[in-house]
Amino acid sequence: MALYLYNTYNKRKEEFKPGESGKARVYSCGPTVYSHPHIGNFRSFIAADILCRYLRYQGYEVTQIMNITDVGHLTTDDNLAPDEEGVDKIQLAAQSEKKSPKEITEFYANKFFELSKLLNLYPASHYPKATQHIPEMIVITKRLLEKGYAYEVNGNIYYDISKFPDYGRLSGNTLENLKAGARVSIKSEKRSPMDFALWKHDPKHLMQWDSPWGRGFPGWHLECSAMALKYLGEKIDIHTGGEDNIFPHHECEIAQSEAFTGSKVIKYWVHARHLLVDNQKMSKSLGNFYTVDDILKQGYHPMILRYALMSSHYGQQLNFNMDLLKASKGAIERLINFQRMLDAPIREGRPAGIISNGVSLLIGNTRKRFEAAMDDNLNISEALAAIFDLITAVNKLAVSAADAVAIKSALEDFDKVLGILGVVRESDSDEEIEKLVIERTLARKESNFKRADEIRKYLEDKGIILEDTPRGTKWHRHL
Repeated sequence: MALYLYNTYNKRKEEFKPGESGKARVYSCGPTVYSHPHIGNFRSFIAADILCRYLRYQGYEVTQIMNITDVGHLTTDDNLAPDEEGVDKIQLAAQSEKKSPKEITEFYANKFFELSKLLNLYPASHYPKATQHIPEMIVITKRLLEKGYAYEVNGNIYYDISKFPDYGRLSGNTLENLKAGARVSIKSEKRSPMDFALWKHDPKHLMQWDSPWGRGFPGWHLECSAMALKYLGEKIDIHTGGEDNIFPHHECEIAQSEAFTGSKVIKYWVHARHLLVDNQKMSKSLGNFYTVDDILKQGYHPMILRYALMSSHYGQQLNFNMDLLKASKGAIERLINFQRMLDAPIREGRPAGIISNGVSLLIGNTRKRFEAAMDDNLNISEALAAIFDLITAVNKLAVSAADAVAIKSALEDFDKVLGILGVVRESDSDEEIEKLVIERTLARKESNFKRADEIRKYLEDKGIILEDTPRGTKWHRHL
């Protein structure tokens, strides 16, 4: 089987064929570091993480670049043309929190990395910051001016979209329709309302750099072109991001990069759909806006949130609600308790020998289903269904130690893509829990019920539920 991805640019699923055999170059739009990341941000980041994990699972050497936008991302509203006048989000946060832009960006960049670790995102190969690549942006801008794709007015440099006939192909917006629908530009100095800024001159802006056109700062779209080209070269396999990035951000990025290089740069565009909350767009005004911290502070394990955000197909809208979190909690508990159940025959030394034919067939079929689902445009819900069907089937069998080892090995392989089970199991080792259960059993035999109750309470606080049975005390995780 081959991996097929839905390519936003061509509006169809296409077989993934990298520019260089065995290697995958991936550029992922990262965070603008001006506030606490919300769950919609991380839905997109986790979708990119699953993609890169599966590429590694398939044997590709993956180079993933994820940018950190720490200047130039302007606020906009429906009344503004792309990159029309707005306020830099970082500058707005700096003024609101009475801090410097650098203090704002460093704090929220660190917050992003902290949450990425908690949610077990596989680290990108590099996280370049926009402010560290101003020289590269100036080089691109100069070249675009020289080639006639851009023009200067009063220290501002604009990209002339009329010079790039393919503008609008990614988003489906034709150049004619964009021009027809554009209102009269506030910036009368622009040739067209739809032209976008490469370099901006604004004496009031808190972040300024020297350039051939005077002091100023870069446009948001320019940043990704500069960093993608620097770290991945002029032939990049995959570009990921949220669907809100398609227009104008990625549309403008294509125009800049291809005009600069003279050739097609990105082969596959992969976009995650919007996240809804209770079937509505997430909005502070509606009271349904959740940061990642908001969910974690409610006591949910980070892997429950990760599972919730990744469990439906990235190409479909995800409706986030408390029922989804509860279902995700149950799914992870089932996975973890199944793993623990497999430990019993290994620990008890049931006949080892070779793996039984039945279990071997189950594992083989599950692996085929898992990979077929992931090859079909990363169909994660079908891949998860294959794993849970395996659990249902195995629970009906008496498995040997050899069977259990083989099943656990398969789960570990699948988790290289899912990125869930190993993290949860690391939080409390089964060996430590088993020791406490044994200590509690001895305490009860010695009528030391105070100590027995202390151990039960300690384990319950860690999400470990005890069940006293005629055959002894059983336990399972309750996240």
